[in-house]
Amino acid sequence: EYIQVGEKAAQNYRLETVNAGGHSSIPIRDNAIYQLADALVKVRDYEFPVKLTDTTRQFFAKAGAVRDDELGRAMVALAKNPDDRSAEAIVSRDRIYHSMLRTTCVATLLEGGHANNALPQRAAANVNCRIFPGETVDGTQAALVAAIADPGVKLSPVPPVRPVAIPPPLEPKIVGPAEKLVAKYFPGVPLVPTMSTGATDGVFLEAIGIPVYGVPGPWADPDGNGVHGLNERRSVRAVYVGRDFLTDLIKAYADST
Repeated sequence: EYIQVGEKAAQNYRLETVNAGGHSSIPIRDNAIYQLADALVKVRDYEFPVKLTDTTRQFFAKAGAVRDDELGRAMVALAKNPDDRSAEAIVSRDRIYHSMLRTTCVATLLEGGHANNALPQRAAANVNCRIFPGETVDGTQAALVAAIADPGVKLSPVPPVRPVAIPPPLEPKIVGPAEKLVAKYFPGVPLVPTMSTGATDGVFLEAIGIPVYGVPGPWADPDGNGVHGLNERRSVRAVYVGRDFLTDLIKAYADST
């Protein structure tokens, strides 16, 4: 079972190229769509540096320790030494763990051109970034600009501009009662703190000093399929067990005050 202790900040950026255009019967290499495509390839290939918070360090140490395989050993090694490149390469094969280790940016929307028989005068893409706690919107923008290395590509943050994600502390008064209930509901299953690679409104509360935690209890498909999709779902048992767990957890927190 997992308890969410921190999250990334979600931020969109717009990449835009412009060109004089012209008739498609006399093309030239200087093309807004090609220029944008070249920039997106560089975004795809750029890897932000590995980072760890107290939460993710504990996650990789604890979650790795219960695995008896190459990945588990690499997770433990990386928790001890984030500069261990061989361990990082193994851990990053997993798409979720890869995202937990760094800021990530990915193209999600495209637009370009205005007619089938005209050279494009404008092309644009949306790049969605999930920024690691402590990293800034401006710093992420600067890293993308440096990676693209083309002054002809305009890159700007898309409103709203999110605050810096601040990881909450691993507070025993929060984690302790949850650990006891996990032992009751799921005997033999450890409670592991984790950082969400997604985003919630918690980032705004944390920015003004109010820590936010995501409670354990319900569960979904382990590979995350269906999330934000037309088939988003939870099993009936997960919903009812999660309801009972959350009720008991709120009572435990209330009784401890």
